[in-house]
Amino acid sequence: MNTIVVLAAILLILMVLVGGAKGAKSFIALFLNFIVILFTVILMLNSHNNPVVLTLIACIGVSAINLFYINGINSKTVIAFVSTLITISILLLLIYLFAKKAMIQGFSEEEEEGISIFSLHIGIDFVKVAVSLIIISTLGAITDVAIAISSPIREVFHHHPKISRQELFSSGMVIGRDILGSDTNTLFFAFIGGYMALLLWFRDLSYSFGEIINSKVFGAEMLTIFCGGIGIALIIPIAAGLNAWYITKYVQGEETKQFE
Repeated sequence: MNTIVVLAAILLILMVLVGGAKGAKSFIALFLNFIVILFTVILMLNSHNNPVVLTLIACIGVSAINLFYINGINSKTVIAFVSTLITISILLLLIYLFAKKAMIQGFSEEEEEGISIFSLHIGIDFVKVAVSLIIISTLGAITDVAIAISSPIREVFHHHPKISRQELFSSGMVIGRDILGSDTNTLFFAFIGGYMALLLWFRDLSYSFGEIINSKVFGAEMLTIFCGGIGIALIIPIAAGLNAWYITKYVQGEETKQFE
């Protein structure tokens, strides 16, 4: 426990030194997000509650904390928030369809021995639980890209106030292409690093390559990675398009207009 406290203190000090007041807010936001997710999981224990609906509410809460609490309420963060919700809604439909088709829900055969003493009649739809897990896993990357697109587009407009909507959108897409590769790889290595023990387990079980890629637990992780990448790819044109539309429709020509 002391080690965790020391690491948390080091993180707080570094975030304050590097980010100042915003760094301190970002540190507090970590705990606020944890509380939101924990409360959502507790509510999911009630079989009468829909996990997907609870996840959508949690997404709204987490997105609001990450965008509004840290960066303040302004047109930049509002558009990033709306872009996040649109992307999550589209991604939710895709994830539900593919998760159900891939049949990754529930427990894998490797876990059968550990759960054999428990009753499996718990009244929870594991397809919805799997969808909720994937959505929550990709939410952080999506909100990160949303604000990473909105901020540079505003800077481009400040330096070129007469820029056209198409040129502004193109600038956002150029920025997004640079983000796309790095964020997708970050997502990939985060999941692979977290499940390195799983790969070692497959090695101990002498799984063939075909058995590994067809196992439910491996398929669930790959689906999460691919859906995260799809979410990042989707939000780039959505955020760029909404920002370009808003700026050229409501801001362009107002020379005294200032953005946070």
